[in-house]
Amino acid sequence: MKHDYLMNTPLAEARELLFSAAAAAGFSAGAETVGAAEASGRITAEAVFARISAPHYNASAMDGIAVAAARTFGAGESTPVYLTGDDYVVVDTGDPMPAGTDAVVMIEDVYEDENGGVRLLAAVSPWQNVRQVGEDLCMGDMIAPCGTKITPALCGAFLAGGVTRLAVKKRPVFGIIPTGDEIVKPTQSPAPGEIIEFNSVIFSAMLREWGAEPVVFDIVKDNKELLSRAVRQAAESCDAVLVLAGSSAGRDDYTSAVCAELGRVLLHGAAIKPGKPVVLGMLGEKPLIGLPGYPVSAMIVTEEFVKPLIARFYGGEEDGGQTVPAVLTKKIVSSLKYEEFVRVTLGTVGGVCYAVPLPRGAGVITSVTKAGGVLRIPQNLEGIEAGETVGVRLLQSRQSLAHTLVITGSHDPLIDLLADEINRRALGFTVVSSHVGSMGAIRAVAAGQAHMGACHLLDETTGEYNTSYVKKYFPQGGAVLRKGVGRVQGLMAAPGNPLNIRGIADLLRCRYVNRQRGAGTRVLLDYLLKTDHISPADIEGYGNEKFTHTAVAASVAAGNADAGMGIFSAAKIYGLDFIPLYHEEYDFLVNEAYADDPKVRAFFDILESEAFRRRLTEMGGYSFER
Repeated sequence: MKHDYLMNTPLAEARELLFSAAAAAGFSAGAETVGAAEASGRITAEAVFARISAPHYNASAMDGIAVAAARTFGAGESTPVYLTGDDYVVVDTGDPMPAGTDAVVMIEDVYEDENGGVRLLAAVSPWQNVRQVGEDLCMGDMIAPCGTKITPALCGAFLAGGVTRLAVKKRPVFGIIPTGDEIVKPTQSPAPGEIIEFNSVIFSAMLREWGAEPVVFDIVKDNKELLSRAVRQAAESCDAVLVLAGSSAGRDDYTSAVCAELGRVLLHGAAIKPGKPVVLGMLGEKPLIGLPGYPVSAMIVTEEFVKPLIARFYGGEEDGGQTVPAVLTKKIVSSLKYEEFVRVTLGTVGGVCYAVPLPRGAGVITSVTKAGGVLRIPQNLEGIEAGETVGVRLLQSRQSLAHTLVITGSHDPLIDLLADEINRRALGFTVVSSHVGSMGAIRAVAAGQAHMGACHLLDETTGEYNTSYVKKYFPQGGAVLRKGVGRVQGLMAAPGNPLNIRGIADLLRCRYVNRQRGAGTRVLLDYLLKTDHISPADIEGYGNEKFTHTAVAASVAAGNADAGMGIFSAAKIYGLDFIPLYHEEYDFLVNEAYADDPKVRAFFDILESEAFRRRLTEMGGYSFER
């Protein structure tokens, strides 16, 4: 008997028919609130911010003795320093640092003295062997943007940041209807002609793996009325319907006919083998997919249609798990003692995948949650040089690498907010950012390792921001400076400003926390110090460096420093006093080759939108007319 299909549609066209119809019908996720401990595998419905810092107190990172670092200065093998019991406190890893101490001497470096005290043969520096407040997370940091798949490590990061409950996208519920006269429930003794129904078990597991909730209905015999009743029941209680078997063109195959009566058939038959007799349709706003009866055929159809349909329900893309070649942007030093696994962020620029190493501290859980891949360093290798091509095991889909906007340079929360907005709007790409300072932005754009970089570099001679640096480092062109926002830089101090800090000169009488070399904030500080004829060597804490504004704020809020320079929004998050010092321009240096790239255009469209500017205005400290 000849089997006729309604059509023989190419796979790409068939997929587009289904996805477009589902999207037009509003097939997308709502939101519900769940506990962070049970959120693994779910998708964030909105941005998640840390409510406390992690750690939230200064903690010993070693077993040993807590001391005031200054008390150990000058210690050496020929000039030991002796401490009495009043000079130190015995601590274990994780203990709070006692008042008056700012460093830990490892227990193996402590020698008991015959007089009951201890003898030290080496000095320690301030904050050595101490996990400072906010080392992992700072209160107000974005832990995950909207649309992020929650990993076990991310659950831990949420709890570390004081987030116990969060909004996630609801799972789509798929009704599964097994059909066939010969199909029976699992049994150890099926009769001749009976086939054990196991397809529903396979597809239930696949659906759960992809983030959907399966509901298996009773087996339906090969009867059109019975199937119609079952499909109506499934459509009333589920978000989508899968009919197992009954999609071919035999005398007992009713899926297509029932779909046509209850809704509309998009296609019956796709140009794939196996899997040709697939039925795609819509029951009002709910998709229906009729799967072939043979398991292999049905699995291929499920992989090609159901998996990406679920991904689109969440506003994302399909997951993957492959290894890709990537160019390392920063040298990694490793030990010959260990086989090491380094987590990296990944982004593609000019067809080349670049890997940016993340912090490797044992307590830095965010290095896991932000990673796009894992780089393995063999035990017998001392490290890998920048510029080398390495193999990276993906923690994301390979397809997503081609849909990344790579931004590097100066830190500002607005980049995180923009990334969240891009995910929220499901624009088909994600933002990969790294905080390497304004000069790092120039280097990355010049090397072709980023689409764009954020910078706020002050020219001490002209008082202008960024322009002279572009002329200096791009004399032949190659980069375009796009205006960003104006923002206020100032000094952050404890609530109530107990030291009455009013300006740069007051840093001479307090403990300071600085930004890293190459950061625009550091350049501004050095300029202001020079203007006031102040030597950096006279400022206590000038060498205490942090990589973000929130990390500086966390340090001041924890009492590890009396003052630090940063932006107003960081001070606001921590409830700190803010002393305005300078109005600066925070701009974006765009690789000229990508000036008209759709991802870059979308970025600036959002940045310049009224809705996003309202969001920045709520944070405070930004201006848009310059």
